[in-house]
Amino acid sequence: MSQNHLSFLNSLFGENNEESRKKIFRSIKAKADAKRTAMERIADWMTSNFGSNNFLLFNVFLFLAWILINTNQIKAIPVFDPFPFNLLTNIVSLEAIILAIFVLISQNRTAKVDDLREETHLQLNLISEREVTKIIKMMALLLEKQGINLSQDPELKKMIRPVSEEEIEKRLEKEIL
Repeated sequence: MSQNHLSFLNSLFGENNEESRKKIFRSIKAKADAKRTAMERIADWMTSNFGSNNFLLFNVFLFLAWILINTNQIKAIPVFDPFPFNLLTNIVSLEAIILAIFVLISQNRTAKVDDLREETHLQLNLISEREVTKIIKMMALLLEKQGINLSQDPELKKMIRPVSEEEIEKRLEKEIL
């Protein structure tokens, strides 16, 4: 291929360099992570650490020890929360409330990132759809110019017609509602 064609293709498709691609496409999640508030950082840290097997085992052993101590199974430690373990119940309830709030904070932030990613994909898909339609039109024109009759191809006629985002949106709204 001549150098002229290569430079034209290079200008169309960009460099074939992996590093330049990485610079262009920075992760949406990485950008969102960089913009997290202090509370969101704490929530993410708590969600990742307290949503683990280690935390589960820690709680199981803590509750087991609490129950054994307070049912006087371990004689060396005096009973401090006799059955029905009201103090333990309060502590577990507070732990559940606090953990649930932090999980919700983390999930809300994740949902925002997912919404942004979904919207980005939608926009890119719409742009791609327009570009593909344009390429099909160009190919059809070239084929007609070569004397190939495309007038009897109903599928091609549908493909050449631009996609209406509003029509698709209305159809989906009817299906959802």
